[in-house]
Amino acid sequence: MSLTSISRTSISRTSISRTSSRLFSKIKFIFFSAVAALSLAAVPGISAADTVANSVIGARGYDLTTFFTSEKPAHGTGHHVATVDGVDYLFTSEENKKTFQANPEKYLPAFGGYCAYGASIGKKFVADPDVYDIVDNKLYFNLDTKIRAIWAKDIAGNIDLAKTNWKTIANKKPSEL
Repeated sequence: MSLTSISRTSISRTSISRTSSRLFSKIKFIFFSAVAALSLAAVPGISAADTVANSVIGARGYDLTTFFTSEKPAHGTGHHVATVDGVDYLFTSEENKKTFQANPEKYLPAFGGYCAYGASIGKKFVADPDVYDIVDNKLYFNLDTKIRAIWAKDIAGNIDLAKTNWKTIANKKPSEL
């Protein structure tokens, strides 16, 4: 056997060994990931909503208290989080978080944060928190500025219609409406 064939043989074995090692590592990773996922599902008190893939950030991350206290609403941070009905709300400070927690209903947007005009016509449209109004100390979001202009033509009437419709649509998925 020549020196060249010995080199090639050892390089080939090394290459195969590395490939096998990588493949084994990937299989181990997949196996342990599956075991972890199954274990998590079997633990009482932990639900899919507790995982990162299913986390829900309300009001697109805006600090809800700032709609009422600032000239322009501000985004919160992950340092100050309060959860209401499975939805996480972010705040700019611990003080704002505590203010919210003392009276969440005061700060939560009407109609689950869906478009106020959409609710008035029996629909659930994803709203834009940048398009909002505060009416009688209640926060209302709308889909966009065009829809807000329609809603603004009869705010009181649209709020009454939305409240009536909300009783039947609140627990339905937007795709069911």
